[in-house]
Amino acid sequence: MRIIVIGAGEVGYNISDILSREGNDVVIIDKNEERLKVVSENIDVQTLQGSGSSPEILKQARLDQSDMIVAVTDSDETNIVACLLAAVQSKAILKIARIRNPDLNRESTIFDKNHLGIDLCINPEREAVTNVLSLMEYPGASEIIDFAEGRIKLAAFFVNGKCEALGKELREMKNPSGVHDFLVASITRNAEPLVPTGNTVLRENDYLFVLSETQNVRRILRFFGKDMAPPQRMFVMGGGTTALMLSEALEKKGILLKIIEKRQDRCDYLASMLDKAVILHGTSQDLLKEENIQEADYFIAVTNDEEANILGSLLAKQLGVKKAIALINRVDYTHLVPYVGIDAVMNPRQATISKILHFIRKGKIISATPLRDEKAEAVEFIALETSEITNKPLKNIRFPKGAIVGAILRNNEVIIPWGDSIIRPGDRVILFTLRSAIPQVEKFLTVKLDYFG
Repeated sequence: MRIIVIGAGEVGYNISDILSREGNDVVIIDKNEERLKVVSENIDVQTLQGSGSSPEILKQARLDQSDMIVAVTDSDETNIVACLLAAVQSKAILKIARIRNPDLNRESTIFDKNHLGIDLCINPEREAVTNVLSLMEYPGASEIIDFAEGRIKLAAFFVNGKCEALGKELREMKNPSGVHDFLVASITRNAEPLVPTGNTVLRENDYLFVLSETQNVRRILRFFGKDMAPPQRMFVMGGGTTALMLSEALEKKGILLKIIEKRQDRCDYLASMLDKAVILHGTSQDLLKEENIQEADYFIAVTNDEEANILGSLLAKQLGVKKAIALINRVDYTHLVPYVGIDAVMNPRQATISKILHFIRKGKIISATPLRDEKAEAVEFIALETSEITNKPLKNIRFPKGAIVGAILRNNEVIIPWGDSIIRPGDRVILFTLRSAIPQVEKFLTVKLDYFG
């Protein structure tokens, strides 16, 4: 496909990188010359300097010959106008716009195909809130990722001293009936990813990615020593748009909520918008102590200041909160956060990238999800009759180094594979690979699987 990406920020850069690596013809438009220089030096795409809402610039980008436009600048107006111009040029082009204004996003039907013709309007903060709410259904996990329309889940978490599996080989880990009903698909150890084998031994502070059928996730987390008690009391630090979205959702779940905000006018606004939440004006350590932070299940920091979110979460942990989540957009911060004691990260930009990629996938590939600093990736695809990986035991297939099959969905059955498992044509397969192995994996699958066709 030929794809125009408007905006060379982190979201546009990452989407362009992934789509380009899959063999698509990508052009990035941005007004910032320095951003475009970074793009052209690092990924194989065309660049064009100018405004994405300019008809002339879009004409230079050959909009009339393109299959898709992805508008992800920081300006809602630019993104909307770019998609409207695309709609005039072509009825067939797929149009995606990032729209952060919650008032516009709340009325997203205005932008659908029957009105202004935008195929997908995405709000980064709303997607991040959705991810956090999903995470709260599984309190022992730091990340939860869905596959196969929610039938299969990937849970990520640190192994701590409470885990009875410490020092054991992965091949030993079975449920009480002696069945392997989960698979450790990837391990991050000392900040580096590794693809485990059956004789890999678990160590304390390993960060595991565990794949299983959704109905087994809670039991598996308990097996690894994770507390699964549902949250009842929570603190939210920050009173902006994201905080309000999150607080509205938490109130609907019946969670006792306290919000800390340093701006008095914003406190008044939050009080008018929320029914039961307690609004606290201030930011001090004494305030957290006075409000019994140690009795809370979660502390979620969602201010516009990433450093403040990290420091606030660390303070809350020091004062005794059970779990702390910090809103962080910068990728270079994300991998450091769990090691300093924060339990999970809320990343609107990453949520946006995942949502957009999931929406635009075509052909046999269903989704591709970056994992943990994007050093590894989970790919969901459909196996074809002509594939080299079908109709033979997995142990007899020479996968590229750093790749592993994590799960198979056949008809309505979820299969957690081991060496003797066989992939059949038509199976949905979830494969994990290290980022360093992606070129080999693409070559391995493109020839036989029509992977990106």
